[in-house]
Amino acid sequence: MPNLHYYVTGNTAEGLVNHLDTNLYKINQVIALKHPSARLKTAIVKKLAELYKNSNLEILESALGNDYLDGIIISEKSLAFIDANVATMSTETLDLTNSFPAKKQELSAVNRLTQKAYDSFAEGLKIHDELEDIYINQMDFGHADKFAEQFINDLLKDIPKKNRQPHTYTRLFGTNTADGVVNVVPHLVKNIKNVHYIKGRAGTGKSTFMKRIAAACAGNGLDVEMYYCSFDPNSVDMVLVRELDFCIFDSTDPHEFFPQKESDNIVDLYDEFIAAGTDEKFETEIYNTNAQYKSCMKEGIRYLKEAGEKRQAIEDQFMAAISDDDVAQCALSIRN
Repeated sequence: MPNLHYYVTGNTAEGLVNHLDTNLYKINQVIALKHPSARLKTAIVKKLAELYKNSNLEILESALGNDYLDGIIISEKSLAFIDANVATMSTETLDLTNSFPAKKQELSAVNRLTQKAYDSFAEGLKIHDELEDIYINQMDFGHADKFAEQFINDLLKDIPKKNRQPHTYTRLFGTNTADGVVNVVPHLVKNIKNVHYIKGRAGTGKSTFMKRIAAACAGNGLDVEMYYCSFDPNSVDMVLVRELDFCIFDSTDPHEFFPQKESDNIVDLYDEFIAAGTDEKFETEIYNTNAQYKSCMKEGIRYLKEAGEKRQAIEDQFMAAISDDDVAQCALSIRN
């Protein structure tokens, strides 16, 4: 099995979210890497990944951007190396300042800009809720219930119920970062046989539909991966059940994809649940509300980009004094 990439942290309308804990299930040794420099910790994590290249790794991408990592999990060794700023629990904290002395970094400007981004996303969510209301008021809830029941019955009809306590992993498949809106959806669905692409609009029941599927699978004794939205952290964007070789996800902007394999399927909840002609009837209201929402999102991303540039300048100053050999030696000593 190739390495698995996903996010446990995300920049959302409710601030930074952290889903690390559910992903440390059955991991007995969690080593938290402590140091002011996020880039140094990332460099060491990458070297550790190379040292454990013969194992199946879970690579935790970072909400800071593409140049950073939150850590790695090595399930077969029941071991994880996690950035201490992300770790909510650990069996050991490794203070890297013993090897790489450093003053505390001044991140007040970075934090201020990041908070501005969260405020912009929060305003965007309020506007997005208004967009959802348009479609919710046009929804056939009775048909939505029957459709979900039939979908779940078809999914689980030949699957024996397991007498075991299932585990639900909570994650994100992408987030808002200094590099823009990023995701690893193609990576996650690449080797899954049965992939369902949900189409629809805001408020057409995509998240509720997936939550019902996840609950049914867990009720059948199956482990579930639930990927939450990086905008509204209470909303679900993907459910993946590896024992069923099954995945269903919100395939709409800003993570819109289309089927790549014959076995892939589109589930259009707008067509299924919403009164015909809704888009046309409320065209002006939808257009204006959507424009306001996207403006807030763009503003938030701009603030994250500014925060990222300031962080980069700070990190550049620190890393200038550290060589690749220094990082490699440190990683080797940690592994040993």
